[in-house]
Amino acid sequence: MRAASSSSTSARTPRRPSDPDVSKRGWRLPKRPLGPIGRWVAIAILAAFVLNYWVASRSLSEPPRIRIPYSPLFLDQVRQGNVDRITSKGASLQGLFKSPVRYPPSGSSSRSSARFSTLIPSFADTAALSKLLEDNNVVINAEPLQTAAAWWETLLYGFGPTILLIGLFVLLIRRGGRSALGSFGRSRARRYEASDQRVTFDDVAGIEEAKDELTEIVDFLKNPDRYGRLGGRIPRGVLLSGPPGTGKTLLARAVAGEANAPFFSMSASEFIEAIVGVGASRVRDLFKKAKDASPAIVFIDELDSIGRSRSAGQVGGGGGDEREQTLNQILTEMDGFDPSTDVIVIAATNRPDILDAALLRPGRFDRRVAVQPPDRAGRQRILEVHTRRVPLEDDVDLDGLAASTPGMVGADLANLVNEAALLAARRGHELVNAADFGDAFERLLLGAERNIVLSLVDRERTAYHEAGHAIVGMMSPAADPVRKVSIIPRGVALGVTLSSPEEDRHAYDEDYLRTLIKVALGGRAAEDLVYGKLTTGAESDLQHLTGIARQMVGRWGMSSAVGPVTVMAVDSRGTFLPGAAAPSEQTQQLVDQEVRRIVDEAYDEVVALLREHRSKLDDLALALLDRETLDGPDAYAAAGIEPVLADEDLRDTTPAPA
Repeated sequence: MRAASSSSTSARTPRRPSDPDVSKRGWRLPKRPLGPIGRWVAIAILAAFVLNYWVASRSLSEPPRIRIPYSPLFLDQVRQGNVDRITSKGASLQGLFKSPVRYPPSGSSSRSSARFSTLIPSFADTAALSKLLEDNNVVINAEPLQTAAAWWETLLYGFGPTILLIGLFVLLIRRGGRSALGSFGRSRARRYEASDQRVTFDDVAGIEEAKDELTEIVDFLKNPDRYGRLGGRIPRGVLLSGPPGTGKTLLARAVAGEANAPFFSMSASEFIEAIVGVGASRVRDLFKKAKDASPAIVFIDELDSIGRSRSAGQVGGGGGDEREQTLNQILTEMDGFDPSTDVIVIAATNRPDILDAALLRPGRFDRRVAVQPPDRAGRQRILEVHTRRVPLEDDVDLDGLAASTPGMVGADLANLVNEAALLAARRGHELVNAADFGDAFERLLLGAERNIVLSLVDRERTAYHEAGHAIVGMMSPAADPVRKVSIIPRGVALGVTLSSPEEDRHAYDEDYLRTLIKVALGGRAAEDLVYGKLTTGAESDLQHLTGIARQMVGRWGMSSAVGPVTVMAVDSRGTFLPGAAAPSEQTQQLVDQEVRRIVDEAYDEVVALLREHRSKLDDLALALLDRETLDGPDAYAAAGIEPVLADEDLRDTTPAPA
């Protein structure tokens, strides 16, 4: 039941969810039917185009003629007195037989006609031809090479299409109340209205902090007088920021569903067109529609595509002018909101750091909500939401599945559930079991199995490579537990070793990072120890460990030689801060030296560890050659190693003071 204060605004909304003709399924887009007058006008214009084409085709065409050779057929018909008249135009000659003539004499293309045409060869004796025509009383006419068209043809063909186009534009102007190009400036936002199956906060899980932030927005849309009575003003804009797939768009739709308000959704890139000024016009049209339907929500996705900072070197030239005009119009519309207008703008972006400062100042996007990847409990709640309609076996443990999927966001987990259901259907299962989820997880994380046959040498080398990764992980207290080891080719890899932490990590200490480097070096060190030769199989491992070591030195200050300074950009996004300079050549050389030192020290420790536990390495490699895939407990048992619980100090996830 809506508050009485907001019920007066519902009369301005074209359709409410309570109307009997509103669709009862999901979200709908309202349609604007074409009136009877408009239909008759459209039919008349179409008929005029058809008539113009028919008249033009009829007036320009002529009755069919047969094409005959000049000699002997034409000359023979003249001598026989069967040619009544001819008309010449240059070398072309057309005429009329007294009696129809069939040409060719036979065949599918043969036809009979009294009208004919032919060409006079350039070497023909025109004087003899003229005498022959006179002797047989043939009427001779001639036409100039260029003839002027009749006045009515000029009028019809020259002005007819133009008149029709003018009439069409007049119709558009009368129907739209704006210029002929006005449709380009109209907003392409999709308007959704909630139905009985609308999206609500019950459909959003794992991001409870963001939901709590938006609860106040929902309450304001339902009961605006409660806040206005105390002089409070609801934030005009809410910025949702976070990695892709965390549920920003779903949150915006849930706010609209909870508030039972119209929801206008549009991607920021849809404002931009080649014509300068179109984006700003679409912004004006979008906000006008939202104000007319208030209380309403305007959702702008991927705001960074038009909201980039207008500092030098980032916007300008080409389409930059159009982008900047669109951004200015958004700022103007949000600044010009009437305090009594119940319109809230919700925007989503993956990169809030590059947004223009004018967007983020108070009075526009006052509230910023960080939508971060969920923790273990959040992932479990997300899995519960996505498995509502999926029949599960009793052996499916959603809590254990959530524990083994650290770093996954809502979109990843939804994909995992869907992939498990598809696998179960392909296997003919009535219910989705734990094995289906396990295989689906491996398929998404590691890639699909490849049907290739490895030679015995390659299988043995791959087994030792993966066993090297696993042994280093099992023997290192700070390492994540080994979950699975396999020598079945998947994706681009010939084998995989899967490790994941018992609990989510939010900060990483130096010991843990050095252990990650050691585990990544385990495969290469095992090949070097067993075969004394190196292969290309460690390429991805080397890329991974080099990235970790470089960030330890250049971003996290874990090198005494470089010190607690940042000398490397975040994710290769350019300069660190506006006006900051790139590191000097000497600093870059020092970073490279420190990276090499960290990796070399780790490699020496890994080689020594594997040499000391060579028997465990051999046992695990033989077990892999025999069974190809080993789960965590089986892998520990094959290597003869008891699982080591990490020390509590090593699992301390409390961030260091800023």
